[in-house]
Amino acid sequence: MAPISRLRRRSSSSPASPMSGLRIPRRQSSSSTTPMSGRRLFSSSSTPMPRLQLLPRRSSSSTSPTSRCWDPQVAFVAAIARVRAGTFSTDDAHHLFDELLRQGTPVHNPALNGFLAALARAPDSVSCSNGPALVLALFNRICREEAGPRVAPLSVHTYGILMDCCCRARRPDLGPAFFARLLRAGLRTRTIEANTFLKCLCHAKRTDEAVDVLLHRMSDLGCVPNAISYNTVIKSLCGDSRSQEALDMVQRMAKEGGRCSPDVVSFNTVIHGFFKQGEVSKACNLINEMVQKGVEPDVVTYNSIVDALCKARAMDKAELVLRQMVDKGVEPDGLTYTAIIHGYSCSGHWKESAKMFRKMTSKGLIPGIVTFNSFMSSLCKHGRSKDAEEIFQYMTTKGHMPDLVSYSILLHGYATEGRFADMNNLFHSMADKGIVANCHCFNILISAHAKRGMMDEAMLVFTEMQGQGVRPDVVTYSTLISAFCRMGRLADAMEKFSQMISIGLEPNTVVYHSLIHGFCMHGDLVKAKELVSEMMSKGDRPTIVTFNSLIDGYCLVGKMEKAFGVLDAMVSVGIEPDVVTYNTLVSGYCKSGKIDDGLILFREMLHKKVKPTTVTYSIVLDGLFHAGRTSAAKKMFHEMIDSGTAVDIDTYKILLKGLCRNDLTDEAITLFHKLGAMDCKFDITILNTVINALYKVRRREEANDLFAAISTSGLVPNVSTYGVMIHNLLKEGSVEEADTMFSSMEKSGCAPSSRLLNDIIRMLLQKGDIVKAGYYMSKVDGTIISLEASTTSLLMSLFSSKGKHREQIKFLPAKYQFFYGAS
Repeated sequence: MAPISRLRRRSSSSPASPMSGLRIPRRQSSSSTTPMSGRRLFSSSSTPMPRLQLLPRRSSSSTSPTSRCWDPQVAFVAAIARVRAGTFSTDDAHHLFDELLRQGTPVHNPALNGFLAALARAPDSVSCSNGPALVLALFNRICREEAGPRVAPLSVHTYGILMDCCCRARRPDLGPAFFARLLRAGLRTRTIEANTFLKCLCHAKRTDEAVDVLLHRMSDLGCVPNAISYNTVIKSLCGDSRSQEALDMVQRMAKEGGRCSPDVVSFNTVIHGFFKQGEVSKACNLINEMVQKGVEPDVVTYNSIVDALCKARAMDKAELVLRQMVDKGVEPDGLTYTAIIHGYSCSGHWKESAKMFRKMTSKGLIPGIVTFNSFMSSLCKHGRSKDAEEIFQYMTTKGHMPDLVSYSILLHGYATEGRFADMNNLFHSMADKGIVANCHCFNILISAHAKRGMMDEAMLVFTEMQGQGVRPDVVTYSTLISAFCRMGRLADAMEKFSQMISIGLEPNTVVYHSLIHGFCMHGDLVKAKELVSEMMSKGDRPTIVTFNSLIDGYCLVGKMEKAFGVLDAMVSVGIEPDVVTYNTLVSGYCKSGKIDDGLILFREMLHKKVKPTTVTYSIVLDGLFHAGRTSAAKKMFHEMIDSGTAVDIDTYKILLKGLCRNDLTDEAITLFHKLGAMDCKFDITILNTVINALYKVRRREEANDLFAAISTSGLVPNVSTYGVMIHNLLKEGSVEEADTMFSSMEKSGCAPSSRLLNDIIRMLLQKGDIVKAGYYMSKVDGTIISLEASTTSLLMSLFSSKGKHREQIKFLPAKYQFFYGAS
């Protein structure tokens, strides 16, 4: 910025208007001699705006000319009233100045400044959509018209208004030109205008120049900086993440004292700046200093603290600060509650969020759209889309129209909970409300259907999306490709892969990973390797997830040498194996019956400083039990405990099943009772294992008691539970009790599986109970439930021409009597 002394010496004839480059409104008039480049911003509609009544009422007999009756002071006072009422238009303003310039009668400066100030601060309306820009346009007319300076004399106050308009019109870069004109006019600069000049510099991101003016130039102009001067610059420094310099400025204010003493605004600005920069300790120290200097924290101070704590998810501390501010007599406002609601929402505490929401509304505070959206998001994340729906409806009753974010949140909530009818209805209602769905909205619908394998519906949404002119993005294609891969529809996945490339979308690592994983899972490892090579040729470095998928694919088909080849390739490109890599390989060895190789790899993990997890130990334990090496499995379990690795319910399942599988049933039952004494929370799978174990050692009553206790423990018997009970009852010969158990299962709404029915039919046939077997065979529908090969084989052997039950085939359902005489 040029030195102020030089600004004073510039010629008053220097190039004109400080508004060059600013689009400012100008009325449309065929008689205008100075059309402005920005006049179309304020073009009038087809219906002409009512013209400002500039003339006083006079009788029809009056013959005096208009010019003798027009009083500029009266006209400008009337204009001020209409500006404040919101009925003063752009054309009215230009008509007013037309008359002023035509009549040649000067308007008093207070009336002119009052009018310009009112216009600058007027809210946007249909009559006048940009008051500050209109003020600058009127000033332009004063400069251009010959009579302008005479009929509209400019004061230092006028220039202050004009600089303020530059900031309001978002053209703070024009402010310095007005300040230069003020100096050239020889007007005495006051602190208030100097402060407005500082604001222009700060808004224009010329903070260093603003600091220089504040500390050095204002005194040259005879201005004494005040708290507003310093606060303007302090705010700009904090906005530039220079909060430490802002604090230095506050300390300078304290030294100067008097009208420059730091006030609550000074402290609040710097405190907020420190919190924003993550300098929490400095912010807290400044709060203490603020209190020591006798400046009481206000609601803004507390809001900064609460907001910072909520963003750090320190909700207990945020609640404590909330209570403290109330105790100090500072009433929380909407921003306070919004910060806490958002904090609880993001922390997953929807109940606390709801409680704070109710507290906020009970105090008569109306949440803003951001608060509503944050609260709705929390509810939807916790499966409470019904409650979110009520909040959505409540918004409209409080004058807030849901925006695109609101609709997206509720759509996602419906989608997550599988409420497809509500989701589709809400989506189609958007257009009626003037909300245009974007790619994210369509992606929500596509993902909802794709995750449930409803690909026909997903593709219909995809087609509608394109029909509405919304271009699919990488997320859209990634969702479809991933779903097709999960379903084994790899040809469809590759079609979408080719399509996204054809429209100029570059596949990302997520897309490649989905395809690679899909081909690995479905045995096409050659294509998976091709995709890895293609990915690398495009400069996309495969992630460890990609390599792990390929390793998993080879392990699934038992090709361990190939899996190790991928491991070597992974290491060669600088990616070290992680615990998932080792878990996959160890599991592959265990499932291939190569438990010793798996144990060698497990020990290598420890050597490579890769810490085994609960999953790792569980894989090894399961492998040892399947290999019949129970002693080694027990030793490994104790090693797991000694290492500090958490033992979860799945680990206990492996232990119990492993012990039972290896005929150590009594040890399994003992372990179960020990776990019960430890208040371990069992799931239904563990109870099924133990019930079967109790039957195995002929502890029938204990098994029945454990079955009866399932409902009291908060669990629900599943088809496996009933299967265990029925199988053991039939094994004992308790056919009637087994029938009763089967009826109980059906009444409870638990549908029998194909495996269970086949098991029951075979056991009854082997016992020679053909009538009962026929009853259960009638439940085989051939679609969901069908006869297994072993069941069919047994039927043929029993009812063939040489079968021992061939004469009883009439007791079977008619559709199965073809077995008679079969050889």
